[in-house]
Amino acid sequence: MTVRAILDGKGHDVLTIRPESSLREAVQMLAEHRIGAVVVTDAAGQVVGILSERDVVRVIGKDGPGRLDDPITTVMTAKVITANGTETVPEVMELMTGGRFRHIPVVDHGRLVGIISIGDVVKHRVAEMERESQTMREYIMST
Repeated sequence: MTVRAILDGKGHDVLTIRPESSLREAVQMLAEHRIGAVVVTDAAGQVVGILSERDVVRVIGKDGPGRLDDPITTVMTAKVITANGTETVPEVMELMTGGRFRHIPVVDHGRLVGIISIGDVVKHRVAEMERESQTMREYIMST
């Protein structure tokens, strides 16, 4: 199974925010949509960063709520690891685990086409394991 298959199953919708937006606006978006990260894009729609709940907690915990009026660019992760859709589930799991992040924007030919979370990856891996297990049971029962 590939990242593209995960997106085809869950959908390609992805919320974005502009880099000049305030951290407060981003936090409101995260809370309103009950999501763990938002992709930061420029006017051309190119990925320039990602802001996660962890980024928010880290800066508020260190500097206090006064940072909520700062632009996202001062808090976001600017070096974003992206997927292109052809990666397999094991490959993306290794990437997320090794990098210690839970969200990966998916970019195809420079265009943002979706985002996957570790929850999406685990859900699809569990479903895959259940299908394999069912196939094995059916095989054993038929012999």
